[in-house]
Amino acid sequence: MEKLKFSFITYGCKINYSEYSTIKRNLLKLGDTYVYSSIANIYIINTCCITKNAEKDLFILIRNIKKQNKKAYIILLGCFPQKLYKKKNSNIKNVNLMIGTKEKFSLPYYLKINQNISVSNIKTYNYYNSSVSFDETRTRSFIKIQDGCDYKCSYCPIPNLRGRSRSENIYNIINTIKKLALLNIKEIVITGINIVNFVNFGFNKKKYDFFYLLNKIEKKIKSKIRIRISSIEPNLLNNRIINFISKSKIFVPHFHLPMQSGSNVILKKMKRRYKVTNYINCVKKIFNIIPDACIGTDIIVGFPGEKEYNFLETYKLLKSLELAYIQVFPYSEREDTEAYFMKETITKNQRYKRSKIIRLLSKKKQTNFYLKNIFKTSRVLFEKTNKNGYIFGFTDTYIRSKTKWSTNLINKFQEVKLIKLDNYNNIECQIL
Repeated sequence: MEKLKFSFITYGCKINYSEYSTIKRNLLKLGDTYVYSSIANIYIINTCCITKNAEKDLFILIRNIKKQNKKAYIILLGCFPQKLYKKKNSNIKNVNLMIGTKEKFSLPYYLKINQNISVSNIKTYNYYNSSVSFDETRTRSFIKIQDGCDYKCSYCPIPNLRGRSRSENIYNIINTIKKLALLNIKEIVITGINIVNFVNFGFNKKKYDFFYLLNKIEKKIKSKIRIRISSIEPNLLNNRIINFISKSKIFVPHFHLPMQSGSNVILKKMKRRYKVTNYINCVKKIFNIIPDACIGTDIIVGFPGEKEYNFLETYKLLKSLELAYIQVFPYSEREDTEAYFMKETITKNQRYKRSKIIRLLSKKKQTNFYLKNIFKTSRVLFEKTNKNGYIFGFTDTYIRSKTKWSTNLINKFQEVKLIKLDNYNNIECQIL
């Protein structure tokens, strides 16, 4: 078979990025060549359809590729093709091949056969596909430890796109971290759809959970690396995990706790598994044990039925909590979700107004968090890019820091003193 010149584009979450990186490496192992978009003959797009904007961007990209290269062979992988499962008219203009969530790791096989779509029922799928991102231009790597979700949040299409919760093997996770450390990766992010639902079963059906995994990593990994945990559901974060991180030598005190709404009425409509008081107590528990922790959150504004006073409840709660940042998303209607059929929809204009208000609050929160850390000593992992004579990196608590460029700092941990905040919300630091 003729070797391919392929261009690979990925959208969406950290999981998508880890999967894209794995599929790309598998193609390169076959002798295919990765090239820039303008000279490719095959364009592979790892898709996301968690929002309407993600789908809109996808179709714009497809049109642009065809304008640039009329002979382009375009392949869509993952969530968008999976969304089309069971739909009668599944052909998409200018797209040659669509491969679903289950099939995308077998991309080389589907390139050989004459078939324009391959998507199967993900709800019955129990196999786990290992994924890890590795790029020599980056200091950070993502390891997928869990996939799918058993929750039924009313706004979320993920269970229909990725299937039920399933987990990576503990041995594979440990082995992968060791290999990445040997490749001089200094920061690893462990990620998944709902990572605290991680579970392995051993002999006699003994259950090994997320907390067991954290302890196992701590004991087995001796390299000088740091590990960041991605999003954790607030109802699943307990004192055992917080206490463990407070004492860990490699896991950093950075918690991303999605709130989604500060209104109990809206949380119930969303089918979230906690109330506002549970979230507040979760934040308090973290700060009681780790006073300098970084806590960030996700918010959805404009959910069906979100009255002005419901939004104000969310705003006031966010304002009262000592958060480091807020990621805000205007509600996006997704077919095949319960919320799609809810009445009392909020206008798009109102959604974006509310989104803008929360973004401004987030900027203030981040500035306050950064200023709180001025003159403190922190550890920074510096990255590989020279930007206007500065080298940048992040502290353990996710503060973006900079100092004068030096090649000696690239991909190195350094103890620093945080000195002053610049106009772009970076903290200038002094090497100690």
